[in-house]
Amino acid sequence: MPIYAYKCESCGHAIDVLQKVSDEPLTICPACGAATLRKQVTAAGFQLKGTGWYVTDFRNGAGATSSCAAEAGTAAAAGAAACAASESVDSVTPCGASCACD
Repeated sequence: MPIYAYKCESCGHAIDVLQKVSDEPLTICPACGAATLRKQVTAAGFQLKGTGWYVTDFRNGAGATSSCAAEAGTAAAAGAAACAASESVDSVTPCGASCACD
């Protein structure tokens, strides 16, 4: 449930109220009793931190040649094992020497 900020236009009393989105806005000020309580516009209550993930994060200069190159970017042991299992035994490793599935 979101927290809404309210401020009374008569006395200036400000409160924050936890309400459902479907609840009617409050109008009566708890401090002075006037029907001048108004909902305020506030910033979002969360922040996104970090650089995020982009589709180009795991591409090398020439572009990925197989799913092995993409999984090597994650450097997870399970990913490397799945990558090694997905490559055929007879094929030359398309990822190069820097790939985790070598």
